[in-house]
Amino acid sequence: MAGRYASALFDLASEDKSVPATGDALSSFATLIEGSDDLKRLLRSPVFKAEDQEEAISSLAAKAGIDGLALNFLKLMAKNRRLAAVPDAISAYQALVAKSKGEVTAEVTSPEKLSDKQLTDLKAALKSAVGSDVALTPKVNPAILGGLIVKVGSRMVDNSLLTKLNSLKSAMKGLA
Repeated sequence: MAGRYASALFDLASEDKSVPATGDALSSFATLIEGSDDLKRLLRSPVFKAEDQEEAISSLAAKAGIDGLALNFLKLMAKNRRLAAVPDAISAYQALVAKSKGEVTAEVTSPEKLSDKQLTDLKAALKSAVGSDVALTPKVNPAILGGLIVKVGSRMVDNSLLTKLNSLKSAMKGLA
């Protein structure tokens, strides 16, 4: 479902020649989501009325400077009770933008926010491994404790400390 919304938005943005601006606005909204548990709750909770969700989204968007197609998209998602799908729709939109540029999309999960230099180095390493330009989608998940989880297309490299500890735990159970 998120992919259909993202595809429709991408088509509209292409016609309007606002693909980059819409992508930037959606990225700003994704950053707001990452930084606010209250916003995550608003997006996921069926308790809130569609009108209240739409009003809250409009208010947040105004403060964040989000307008145009991105704002209309978010309001439509609220009106249709699809706010829970917004993060996936944003990711799908970013993947469509990357594909249109000939880039590959990579999702990188780390325990804390990566610096610009770390992102640049990671992008260069992935470019040499994949063979084409890479558009990074960074995510933060403190639960992985350390290391990185990198998803490129259908491939995933999980080099997180949590996974290593779980593997060690399984190995230790096998010895007992």
